[in-house]
Amino acid sequence: MKSALIIGASGFVGNYLVKELKRNNVNVCCSDITKNIYDDDVEFYNIDLTDKCSITNVLKCTKPDYIINLAALSSVKLSWGTPKKTFNINTIGTINLLESIKELNLNSRVLLIGSSEEYGKIKGVEKVSEEYPLDAMNPYGISKIAQEKIAFMYSNIYNMDLVMVRAFNHTGPRQKLGFVIPDFCKQIADIEILKKEPIIKVGNLDAIRDISDVRDIVRGYYMLLEKGRKGEIYNIGSGKGYKISDLLNQLISYSSLDIEIEYDKDKYRPNDTPKIICDNSKISSNIDWNPNINIEKTLIDTLNYWRNINGKG
Repeated sequence: MKSALIIGASGFVGNYLVKELKRNNVNVCCSDITKNIYDDDVEFYNIDLTDKCSITNVLKCTKPDYIINLAALSSVKLSWGTPKKTFNINTIGTINLLESIKELNLNSRVLLIGSSEEYGKIKGVEKVSEEYPLDAMNPYGISKIAQEKIAFMYSNIYNMDLVMVRAFNHTGPRQKLGFVIPDFCKQIADIEILKKEPIIKVGNLDAIRDISDVRDIVRGYYMLLEKGRKGEIYNIGSGKGYKISDLLNQLISYSSLDIEIEYDKDKYRPNDTPKIICDNSKISSNIDWNPNINIEKTLIDTLNYWRNINGKG
């Protein structure tokens, strides 16, 4: 049985990835800088990526076949206010991880998670392939470009088994607030129990985004661990573009109430990308990954999650 160490396992994606790996008979160890959210059957360690010693100590204990680094400051909005922290975690943290692996002479396969934010504003193409020039326009995206460049160096110079993925937007139940779909769902759920007036406050609704279900994404991560090519970069996304206003209207249609929309300037980003859609042909042809879950299921599942939260409250 193969073993995996998930770094940043207590976050949104980590919970789903643990289930996906276990479903495929992988022995899973989890780590995070925050509290353990898992049952006793999951081995848990505290790791701070900015503290190299903490990484080295855990790797000595676990010696995993797979390492998946989900730990990141992943909000574009927050990265504008905390650029130094963003780079310390996303970039310096990756260097610490790779240095620890090198020093311990581990043969682990490492999956490093990048982002579609690395591409910046898109011009001249309908869908973005891995060959499109990188031109990130925010601290988060730039930190992920730096992570990727560093990973290339370690892969080529030290022959480390690294696979890199540029993940496009993904959502689903349990995603925290601060992201567009859970923000919409939480407001609708609150309106339905008369916790707030029937008005949804929104930012830019004209943006077009490629949005996948997190359950499809973690399935792709496992497949990349198994079949991805060493030193390669893979886009992962639905290959479909959704206008944010259409997604909001779809969510509102699931409610029986009349809900108004109100624009809030505080929800606008300083520099937003108008449109970005994933060209997922490489991951499709290389490892036979394609999304299975349609956007309607993702939306209703996420809305029902927030409804259930309110019901428990």
